[in-house]
Amino acid sequence: MTALASTTVANLRDLGGTRLPGGRTVRAGLVLRSGQLDRLDPATGPAVDALGLRTVIDLRTDAERASHPDRVPTGSRLIVADVLADQVASGAMPAAAQLKTLLGDPAAAERELGGGRVEALFADIYRSFVLSGSGQASYRRLLTVLADPDPGPVLFHCTAGKDRTGWAATVVLSLLGADEETVEREYLSVNPAVRQAFAPLVEGFAAAGGNPDLALALISVSPSYLAAALEAVHLRYGSVEKYVREGLAVPDEAVAAIRARLIG
Repeated sequence: MTALASTTVANLRDLGGTRLPGGRTVRAGLVLRSGQLDRLDPATGPAVDALGLRTVIDLRTDAERASHPDRVPTGSRLIVADVLADQVASGAMPAAAQLKTLLGDPAAAERELGGGRVEALFADIYRSFVLSGSGQASYRRLLTVLADPDPGPVLFHCTAGKDRTGWAATVVLSLLGADEETVEREYLSVNPAVRQAFAPLVEGFAAAGGNPDLALALISVSPSYLAAALEAVHLRYGSVEKYVREGLAVPDEAVAAIRARLIG
């Protein structure tokens, strides 16, 4: 996976270049990931414009999209695939969807997530990616788009580009045959970019008396978070392939089309 420089889009990465068994790689420029696109400006961030994006998949909640709407590149279609819709409908607002709010209120963050609860909460969120109806519908939509005959370069994103987006990348790379070590390494590789993007908020959180370790746990990805999602996959389905086939109801011919298009 290759990090791409952009002044207006955080955590922009190309899955292209990821190594696969047999000396093969993921083709470059076809499937990308990032944080939200609310500050996208082709005039000051030409790197994104040069990608020629044709499809943007927004994995965020209604509230996230309303407060920070995407600025989609000219000529791109926008697809909404709200991973956390079921949790929000049940009255919960998962931490993954309110990072900036929590970082702006150290007392609330400590009250809701202190004492090690943040790790348990994120593990539950990751399980919901796999098991909830909205999670399954959203990741099915992503894979269906990638299986289209000609979707053009596709970018998928959430807010920070680390949790919902990280699981999406994990599913795609796993389907392409990447081994577990490669998948985990690519999942964790976003941490430096995410920490840089959130550094002012983390500093403000600590200056207001917040626990910096709690702030870092909120904005970082952890092997334990990914392990929770993979455990849910293996307990319910036995493998990522069966999760895609049975849980996401993505047919084998669509998986074959994704592989044919993305493996170089």
